Parts: sequence; structure tokens; C-alpha cells
Amino acid sequence: MALILGLESSCDDSAAALVTSDRVVLAQAVVGQDEAHRPFGGVVPEIAARAHVEQLPGLIRRVMDEAGVRPADLDAVAATAGPGLIGGVMVALLAGKGLALSAGKPLIAVNHLEGHALSPRLADPGLDFPYLLLLASGGHCQLLEVRGVGDYRRLATTIDDAAGEAFDKSAKLLGLGYPGGPAIERLAREGDARAVPLPRPLVGTAEPHFSFAGLKSAVQRAAVAGIYAKADIAASFQQAVVDCLVDRTARALTVSEAPTLVVAGGVAANQAVRSALADLAHKHGRKFSVPPMWLCTDNAAMIGWAGAERFASGLTDGLEAPARARWPLDEAADKVRGAGVKA
Repeated sequence: MALILGLESSCDDSAAALVTSDRVVLAQAVVGQDEAHRPFGGVVPEIAARAHVEQLPGLIRRVMDEAGVRPADLDAVAATAGPGLIGGVMVALLAGKGLALSAGKPLIAVNHLEGHALSPRLADPGLDFPYLLLLASGGHCQLLEVRGVGDYRRLATTIDDAAGEAFDKSAKLLGLGYPGGPAIERLAREGDARAVPLPRPLVGTAEPHFSFAGLKSAVQRAAVAGIYAKADIAASFQQAVVDCLVDRTARALTVSEAPTLVVAGGVAANQAVRSALADLAHKHGRKFSVPPMWLCTDNAAMIGWAGAERFASGLTDGLEAPARARWPLDEAADKVRGAGVKA
């Protein structure tokens, strides 16, 4: 059994966790920054980086003390090395390098997206490779075949905004504050999803990718029009996102033979999204797997687990491993049109 310390700081959550290779999370701690960023309606990179510097050392001590673990007891240190806000990414990675060096342990530089991609296997021991993954978060919206640790084939990505980004920006347009995803989901329960005519970009097309910028612009026009209730706009927007995700994923299911559909990332915490994708998997005769809520949003347990999977495969990194603002899981994937492509 391997014991891995996972560290995460790629956006606005500072996190540390101790994870074993037999799927036990011995201790974990996450500190968010919602209050610091709320006045700005989104994450301010400089504020986020400073907060990580302040918070992460204490979180590391907390989880080590809670589990009664010393650095010498670790088998490896796994830290997010990208993609993300580069100032934040550097905090966890440098902390991980320092701990690995001082304790004489291997460093595992984890791709944050791989953390999300492998997180369902932490919660579901029966989830085997390969599986079709919808990775939907604030920064990314992709469909990937997960064939094994470090082995990914990208089938689709977003050509502009990601789904979670559209949630946050639409919430800001509606004056709902930050973070936007949970705010829209709450308000949508009070609204009529058929009340506001909103577009479903790329739905029904042969184009494999996602697009949410036009939907966000339509929300802005609906809000400015002053004739729709906010709850109806929220409900109609959420349904439009669900329809886009289902349509694009259905297309991917026609080209992938993976027996299981998996959804991960922050948007996977949305109950309407979960329910619609579960129905889609059933319709196509596929199994369905989604991590528990706490594993969907950014956390260090998924980084520790990705580290455990990579460690078991003999994949470790030197102390020269770089921090990366962008880091695609499938580096061989064809380039996609669109200035805002999230690889």
C-alpha cells in the first residue's frame, strides 16, 4: 500500500490530502476563497496566488497531524503542476518539490485534468478502463476516452467558453454573485425552463465540439430585455446547458465503444446535469459513473489519487518539472478552430 500526499492550488481552492493506493482518504482539507473574489464577480489571479501561499502550509500540517503521518512515512508527494492560474499552480508545485526533496521522496507532477479524469476510480473500485469521460468544469469542457493512466484520446473540446465558465458569467449577468454555478442551480428550481427562448449552440450538428459563448450572450440579452423573471432565465439557461452537454455526449457515444460513461469536474455537481447524463447512458446501454459531490469540485484527494495511480505505474517526475498554465491531456489531438479553445 502506497501513501501519497496530494496538493492542489490551480485556481481558488487551496487543498491538501493524504490518500492510500487502496482508496482510503486518511485526511483532507480544503479552503476556498469565495469571499475574497466575490466583490469582483470572478477569480482574481493575484489574490488567489497570495491566498494559496498563506493557506497551503497550514493545510499540509493539518492533514499530516490528523493522520499521524510524518514526511518520512510518505511514499511520494503529488502536486498539481497545471493547467491553471500559473501563480497558483506554482504554490502547490513548489511546496511539493520542497517536501519531496527534504523527505527524500519521489515527486509526482499531476495534470489537474488527470486528477478529475481519474477521480471516479477513487470512489468507484469497479470502474475499469476504458471509459468515456465528460470533463466539465469552470475552465474545461471536453469529451475524452480514458484508456489508462496517462493514456487519453480527446474526442471534443470547447471552441470558446467552458460550461462552468458559462454558469459563472451568466450568474454575474443576473447579479447572483460568485460562485455562479450553485447560485444558478438554486434559482433555477424556482423558474420555468421553457420560459426564455435560448439557443443550443452546435446541437444537432456533425461538429463534435462544444460552444457556450453564444448562449452566454443570449442570457445577457434576456437579462437586459427586462421582460423575464430571473428564475426563468436561470432555469432556461441551465436547461440549455444540459441539452448541449447531452447532445454532444450522445454524439461521442456513437464513436466510442467504452462501456461506461463518466462525468467529472465541477459541473458534475449539478443535479440536472447528473440526471440527464445518467438517462443518456441508460438509453445507449452504457453504465454510468459520477464521483460524489466532494470529488467533483477542486480538491487534493483527486490529486493524491492520480499520484497513487501514476506511482503504481512507475511514473514519477524530477524536481525540474515545470508549472504549466496550459497542459492538454491528449497532446497529440488535432488543433481546434476558435480563439478561445480550452485544450
